[in-house]
Amino acid sequence: MTVGRVANALREEARATNERRLLVLHGTGDASRAAAAAALDGADIAPRAVTYLGAVEGTPWERVAQARAGDLLGSTHGALVVDCHEACRPNALGRAVGAVDGGGLFVLCAPPLDSWPDRRDGFDETLAVPPFDVSDVAGNFRRRLVALLRAHPGIAVVDVGDGSGEPTVERDGLTDPAPRRPPAPPVVPEDAAFPAAVYERCRTDDQVTAVDALGALGDPGHGVVVEADRGRGKSSAAGLAAGALALDGRDVLVTAPQYRGAAEVFARAREVLVDADALAGDPDEADPTLLETAHGRVRFANPTAAAELPGDPDAVVVDEAAALPVRLLERFLDAPAAAFATTVHGYEGAGRGFTVRFRDRLAESEFDVTDVSMTDPIRYAAGDPVEVWAFRALLLDAGPAVDPLVADAAVETSGAEDDHSPPIDYRAFDAADLLADEHLLREVFGLLVAAHYRTEPSDLARLLDAPNVSVRALTYGGHVVSVALLAREGDLPTDLRAHMYEGGRVRGNMIPDVLTSQLRDEDAGIPEGLRVLRIATHHAVRSRGLGSRLLAEIRGEFADRVDWLGTGYGATPELLAFWRASGFSTVHLSTTRNDASGEYSAVMLAPTSDAGRDLAERHSRWFVDRVGSMLSDPLDDMDPDVVRAALRSVGAPPAPDLSTWEWRLLAGMTGGAGIFDTSPRPLRRLTVAYLTDAGPPGDEPLTVRQERLLVRKALQGRPWGAVAAELDFHSHGQCMRALGESTRPLLSRFGDSKVAHELERFE
Repeated sequence: MTVGRVANALREEARATNERRLLVLHGTGDASRAAAAAALDGADIAPRAVTYLGAVEGTPWERVAQARAGDLLGSTHGALVVDCHEACRPNALGRAVGAVDGGGLFVLCAPPLDSWPDRRDGFDETLAVPPFDVSDVAGNFRRRLVALLRAHPGIAVVDVGDGSGEPTVERDGLTDPAPRRPPAPPVVPEDAAFPAAVYERCRTDDQVTAVDALGALGDPGHGVVVEADRGRGKSSAAGLAAGALALDGRDVLVTAPQYRGAAEVFARAREVLVDADALAGDPDEADPTLLETAHGRVRFANPTAAAELPGDPDAVVVDEAAALPVRLLERFLDAPAAAFATTVHGYEGAGRGFTVRFRDRLAESEFDVTDVSMTDPIRYAAGDPVEVWAFRALLLDAGPAVDPLVADAAVETSGAEDDHSPPIDYRAFDAADLLADEHLLREVFGLLVAAHYRTEPSDLARLLDAPNVSVRALTYGGHVVSVALLAREGDLPTDLRAHMYEGGRVRGNMIPDVLTSQLRDEDAGIPEGLRVLRIATHHAVRSRGLGSRLLAEIRGEFADRVDWLGTGYGATPELLAFWRASGFSTVHLSTTRNDASGEYSAVMLAPTSDAGRDLAERHSRWFVDRVGSMLSDPLDDMDPDVVRAALRSVGAPPAPDLSTWEWRLLAGMTGGAGIFDTSPRPLRRLTVAYLTDAGPPGDEPLTVRQERLLVRKALQGRPWGAVAAELDFHSHGQCMRALGESTRPLLSRFGDSKVAHELERFE
């Protein structure tokens, strides 16, 4: 049987069921690409309906590099060819698999399947972290992928060899499904927000519910979140609602990472306006990014421009919200009303910043928030085998153990004489353990996905294949309640350290890289360390000491094998306090915000040897010396509570090191804070000294408000009026007096008898 006939049979079945089918063509690169062209021709799919995701130029299809797979978000295709000869990138697979319409084909060009797991490609090179090389990378991810390709329904596998002989059909991929009954049309809701004609364009009851919920955007103060797996019609629902709002005279601003991702929003909005004969101008000549009616409009702006809320829109619709940085998403909370449409289980963008981080910001906003979840597929039928395969292969739907199985886990009761519950065990899991137990693998990876905004399909490959990565966990009754992903760093040879010092990048050594290239410490790469890439605790048992227990166990295991433990993460007051309590100290704050989390990042160390202590102590000293200058310039917008927590986590509190004259200036501030403006340096240094050595929690001499005042004014140099407004002082003068009052306890604590005498003159 020819590949064309195989593909044609697959497509006929896909069209009959409104599902997709996957065709694997394995062999040499040229042979598999030629076979893909023949297969799609045999299936009567025109080249213009096909997108090629790969590195080779000259194919008959539109080409998108795998690194740009995110461009496929929001778009649909009759067929997609993914070429894995140069590299098999899990993120690209995750983003591409949802871009094929029902009745379409997903074609995978691969090296010979039997040898593919043992080959090393461009993606493997990203896992080869010095001092390891690419030969140390395992092939477990692809071995599991191949097994699922050969076993899963709806997947045809054809060996095309080098193209010189007849292809061998290993599986035809046909499922012989029972005939499907067409679904009943959705019902227009009672008391609908929009005209019935809008709902009649919906294809599922889920879509009707989403459109009706989006009607709340017609009134200020409302926020709507629409979450769905790929192919559920969330963008269409947003478009129908946007068109109906414009019909009602509203100005709707739409944004997405790219216009092509929002094209479906505009297509459906246009349908609503054309049906109502309300679209201004010639529909065939209209600007595709602007739809106007007599009194309303739907318009597009890129995310950065849209965040400025140009033209004071009545409502903002953010499509593919998970692909945008949290910091940018926060700015849309200033709109009168806003909707956020986002994909779950699809890893839009760089991870799950929307779910893990932004939802907290949204809950704290002034919006009355409505949540809508869409589960019924629209692009293809429910139970589509390609979607089911992708979810399993990439663990897109992995989750932690269900709550009742772990709800009783707690550090304080584990091992108690009267406790008859299972013990909490510390476990090391290697790739063989995880591959042998699918439930264990799903619990480990699912816990990381649920808790971390950056976890993505490539992390599954890293977990299974990277030579520098290891997994440690706490289990309760055999179920994972806390897990850490660890990466070996440092112990670099002289030439690599010099390369890094001179500005070169050394993959996978984040902490040595930062300390060497940014902080100019060429010896930072000598000690060997273990960085905590991710740590996550089951949501049902948080705040019970399990994360701290896991870190303590890791430290106990590795204390004699590495020089330091370290971490880097988007800093929040809660996370800084957690790491501080586990013995980690701040040595660096990034000067730019993380795109996904919207936070400034903190780097922290916990030394375990003399070499590690030397490293941590010198960087703590250097951090204290420079942090005052950083906070007055690149970090002048850092949250004051993050500043307070970061400085409290410093391992080497400094002495203020002030001259006699500077102490006199400080004493004078207690009688009139205007002196501060003449010489800010003394109070800045004293504030750093205080915040790094404020005393035990609950015993600090200053209130939280006073500490925030010191951060905003003494460290970040904010204008008096802005500080007074933020901290609820009645006037500029009251704020100045409060700063003087806040200075007195610091002088009593850090000053000597001469300072005490100077203070007496202002009493």
